[in-house]
Amino acid sequence: LIPPLFLRPHESPPSPFSDVILNLKQRITMPAMRLNARSKVNAPRRSPMAKAVAVTSIPAPPAKLAKVPLELEEPKEVPLNTYTSKKPLIVKVKSCERIVGPKATGETCHIVLETDGKAPFWEGQSYGVVPPGTKLNSKGKEVPHGVRLYSIASTRYGDYFDGKTASLCVRRATYWCPEMNKEDPAKKGICSNFLCDSKPGTEVTLTGPTGKILLLPEEDPNSVHIMCATGTGIAPFRTYLRRMFLEDVPNFRFGGLAWLFMGVANSDAKLYDDEFQVMAERFPDQFRIDYAISREQQNKDGGKMYIQDKIEEYSEEVFDLLKNGAHIYFCGLKGMLPGILDMLERVAKDQGLNWEEFYEGLKENNQLHVEVY
Repeated sequence: LIPPLFLRPHESPPSPFSDVILNLKQRITMPAMRLNARSKVNAPRRSPMAKAVAVTSIPAPPAKLAKVPLELEEPKEVPLNTYTSKKPLIVKVKSCERIVGPKATGETCHIVLETDGKAPFWEGQSYGVVPPGTKLNSKGKEVPHGVRLYSIASTRYGDYFDGKTASLCVRRATYWCPEMNKEDPAKKGICSNFLCDSKPGTEVTLTGPTGKILLLPEEDPNSVHIMCATGTGIAPFRTYLRRMFLEDVPNFRFGGLAWLFMGVANSDAKLYDDEFQVMAERFPDQFRIDYAISREQQNKDGGKMYIQDKIEEYSEEVFDLLKNGAHIYFCGLKGMLPGILDMLERVAKDQGLNWEEFYEGLKENNQLHVEVY
């Protein structure tokens, strides 16, 4: 039922939407030049191949699907709040590495934690981190710092595929004081700076895992997943993609389409692009990545290219996929969401759709997954 050009990392039973997915894949892939001709900007199928910073402290993507300890697939209930601020888990940092280039706006680090498999989680969940030290509460009492949540950036098997580690993607939070004309250390993010400054062996107080909103739906392994991320919002989608394309998981033989839209300021700010390009090369008919690089690309009106502009270039295909059951995800700073939703509403109306009904239908059908912060 699946033509040879529709390559799969695994073999799985065909979905009732297989023909729809294939037809849409052909429409997405083949008319790229037609879309370019309509646009005022050159919009290639994949964004320009500016070299991004690779994560060197972890193993490179394996040549074949990685063997993993499948006992982690056995629990049928999602793990929730195994550890709390009152009863946390103390883990150690295995590695901490800056993963953006010198021209990136800000610093983002990939941090691998040694959990020894004591804090199992599912893809799409978050851990809480309690930074060291204390603060004064509203009553003037000295109390421990509160929990900060970070989306987990590795699958349940970790970057080493052994289930013994978990990874976080953390941007260092700083504050530029216009009066001082420099960063004000008194206003820096306590937890993000603690994590980004960590060294191998640094102890981290961990809580969680938490969250169900961004759990990867696996009931139909042939589903379409449209992922929209800005900045460190890429973390949960990295877990999806590694599970889909890098790991040998017999009970999840992914045979669908994964389409990632990623918004960054410049090419130096791309995250995990080395991994994504490997996936795109190996599975060109199942994985697609499109970057919106605001300081290097222009939208159709000649302005900066933001993620909503990139999605709009392919709005016809996106809406066709959503009408046929695709999942769409948003993760990143909350400021990304209004622009995207405004664009989708405008496109829906242009297509003669009732946006409110369409949007509510996505929520009711569990096709819409949003986690912004």
